Amino acid sequence: MITVCGEALVDLLATGPGTYEAKPGGSPANTAVALARLGVPVSLLARFGPDGFGSQLREHLTASGVDVSAAVEAAEPSSLAIVSRDGAGTASYRFVLDGTADWQWTDDELVLPPGTACLHTGSLALALSPAVERLVARTSCTVSLDPNLRPSSMPPGDVVDRWVGLADIWKASTEDVELLHPGEDPVDVALRWAQRGPCLVLVTEGAGGVTAVLGDRVLHVDAYPTDVVDTVGAGDTFTAGLLSALHAGGHLGGRLALTTPDVRAALDLALRAAAVTCSRPGADPPYVHELG
Repeated sequence: MITVCGEALVDLLATGPGTYEAKPGGSPANTAVALARLGVPVSLLARFGPDGFGSQLREHLTASGVDVSAAVEAAEPSSLAIVSRDGAGTASYRFVLDGTADWQWTDDELVLPPGTACLHTGSLALALSPAVERLVARTSCTVSLDPNLRPSSMPPGDVVDRWVGLADIWKASTEDVELLHPGEDPVDVALRWAQRGPCLVLVTEGAGGVTAVLGDRVLHVDAYPTDVVDTVGAGDTFTAGLLSALHAGGHLGGRLALTTPDVRAALDLALRAAAVTCSRPGADPPYVHELG
């Protein structure tokens, strides 16, 4: 199976002046949901608060087919993300995180379920919970990392470099690149990252598609056209599509050995799935039958 580790929080989506709708979210949780809907066995290491939001998150994940048996019943309240969208559907976030459930991990709580071929994590969990990085450092399966950086919780550059060195798959957005290396060409940054150890480095470019670095090879794949409603969960769905294709090809389980056709096929599925997510509100990844 694939195990995802990290936050499961509630997105408060603006529906009008001063009104919001509570939707399940959190980058790792979105990725787990997308994997399950694509037919991949997936377990989520998460911490659920004792409030109604925590129950909503657990029910949402279970309904999509995510195994949450290894999740922690936490004493702390659920984390919240207040989501705003501009006219193009691009989302921005303001977080309520102080003293909440997602950041109180201990090493004893972070044990990979038997049969884990790939560990995926990143986002706020990796930035705010040292125990999550320790889990990544001690695992021997394939490691997929998505920093999904937030300006309010930016780690130092040397910490990000350390994460890159732990990853087999390193996926970042052009926004991540700009935060870390302002003004630099994302391809140049990706090539430097590839030299630090990942087998596959990806830089997603929104409507511009994705650039991949596999060893010293650089390839670009265009995005699928879609009518964008919003971009919430699109990057997480992309990651799930990529990992789903690699899982189906039998590539996960340790150090990757990928060919250019392997990567192109995985990127095609990832971009198709992300386009569907962009076409509807909230983090609502597609089921496998919706991709044709």
